[in-house]
Amino acid sequence: MGQSNILYLSRKDVEQVGLPMAEIIEALDQMFKEKGQGKVEMPPKPGIHTRPDAFIHAMPAYIPSLGSAGMKWVSGYPGNQAKGLPYITGLLILNDPDTGVPLAVMDCRWITAMRTGAATAVAARYLARKDSSRVGIIACGVQGRSNLHALGCLFNLKAVKAYDRRPEIAGRYAEEMSVQLHVDVEPVSEVSQAVKGMDIVVTSGPILKNPQPAIPPGWLAEGAFASPVDFDSYWQGAAIAEIDKLATDDLQQLEYYRRSGYFRSTPEPYADLGQIAAGLKAGRQSDAERTMSINLGLALDDMATAIRVYRRAVERGIGTELPL
Repeated sequence: MGQSNILYLSRKDVEQVGLPMAEIIEALDQMFKEKGQGKVEMPPKPGIHTRPDAFIHAMPAYIPSLGSAGMKWVSGYPGNQAKGLPYITGLLILNDPDTGVPLAVMDCRWITAMRTGAATAVAARYLARKDSSRVGIIACGVQGRSNLHALGCLFNLKAVKAYDRRPEIAGRYAEEMSVQLHVDVEPVSEVSQAVKGMDIVVTSGPILKNPQPAIPPGWLAEGAFASPVDFDSYWQGAAIAEIDKLATDDLQQLEYYRRSGYFRSTPEPYADLGQIAAGLKAGRQSDAERTMSINLGLALDDMATAIRVYRRAVERGIGTELPL
């Protein structure tokens, strides 16, 4: 493909590429190791906000070892579901790191879902107990699915409890994910049922600036790991304060969000996930520790995934060439 063209990949094209979740997990694990070693570039993501609890973010990043440079322009609008639209929409641009010329433009929804689940799995690899088998999923949308899919790649899951504010969604989720992952998924009617006694807990609802968190201290079991994909929307500050090891995927970005009004009651994390992956700081050190990784969603996640999607698409002749 010449430098005068770009490759356009629709959502269908991106999905057709068929990049396996296990490969995305390993790509992100390697990326986090390099992040911990200071070998990547990623500024905190700036954004605009046209509606309450909605966002449109610009997410640039560069991973030299992968030759992956670009930016995701992504939005999240909680009110979209009532309009029959997805919560997350956006586009991702890849550039040639040697010339800056755009190589590809692709839909970012599948990539966002998959890399978010993969980031939870990477955090769980270092912070969850190796024998974790019981998972609680709170909010059974796209992220609830991708996170469970990713965890199933690393852990021998035996039981899952799924909660959603809309019981019919939790019921459908339980039916579909039980078949996909060959694990017992039970829909539950109370948030507490998806937290208490679980080895791993994932909350994946909309990100809210002024949330009314439903999870108090005392619910997360001793030795459990939690992944609040929706920031602190479900977790009370006191519940986060009882975590023995609190990490985040990016310390600088967490501080940026604090200045923007999020995480008002969240204690300071002890480590960046990259530091843990690179062996610079400890992950889980005992079976009794309560652990949590606040994964904010990184452009590095997207670039580590998108470059693989792009290369597979080129190899398989997927997508449409467009003139610049």
